[in-house]
Amino acid sequence: MQTRLHFAALLFTSIAFTQVAQADQLAAIKAKGELVCGTLGTDEPNSFIDAKSRQLVGYEVDLCRAIAQGLGVKPVIKQLAVAARIPELQQGRIDILTASLTHNKEREALVDFSLSTFYTGQRVLVKKSSSITTVAGLAGKKVLTVKGGTQEPNIRKAVPGVDVVTFETAGQAYLGLQQGKGVGYVDDEVSLLNNYAKLGAAQKDYIVLPQNISQEVFAFGIRKGETGVKTAVDKVLRELEKSGEAEKLFFKWYGPTSNVKFQKRTFKIESDKIDA
Repeated sequence: MQTRLHFAALLFTSIAFTQVAQADQLAAIKAKGELVCGTLGTDEPNSFIDAKSRQLVGYEVDLCRAIAQGLGVKPVIKQLAVAARIPELQQGRIDILTASLTHNKEREALVDFSLSTFYTGQRVLVKKSSSITTVAGLAGKKVLTVKGGTQEPNIRKAVPGVDVVTFETAGQAYLGLQQGKGVGYVDDEVSLLNNYAKLGAAQKDYIVLPQNISQEVFAFGIRKGETGVKTAVDKVLRELEKSGEAEKLFFKWYGPTSNVKFQKRTFKIESDKIDA
């Protein structure tokens, strides 16, 4: 009996401690009066440095600002490298990740996720001189992409035998393609189409392969077990969807007047579930 009581006491203490810990981060955010969002700053139009203002802007930056406003605090945007995203969150250097973060089952062991904020795929841009017209044609060829993202494992899965070279940023990988360091460049569809649009007259020398190599669901990363923060972030995202503001932000950054030129939004911000 005594053992059972002791176990029950330990269990109660553990639950209570967990609840306090979960409440602490949200309380700390409000106490310090700021929400620190970690973002890439190299992934236009999700997050990038505006050439005129030299400030970080983009779809995910605007969502960060909206979440901060909903919490009644100031937004602070911190630029991160792709590979540093999850470690920075786990170590408490940022409050949430608004950084083109793919929600997948593997990462659920490391972080929690908000409602899904964007749905996309990954594509490959190749030099026309390579004569490659399909993803399968990349077998044995050198393909460039960013380090630490899902692009590398996805292209390796799609094309066994492909030779992948990674760079610190997607921009460096894209530049590497132009410099002839590989025949293809892999990235999320939106970023790839944005870069392709900027080629101007040089577009004639490149081809966006028609097949997606994966389907990607983006969400905001939240420290594991911080249910208070997740609930608060999801609440703001639902309100943005209900008010129509989420759709306005989508068309602001991805719509017909952008480089991406999407004509419609095929998703809503409403779920944090993904396919297995």
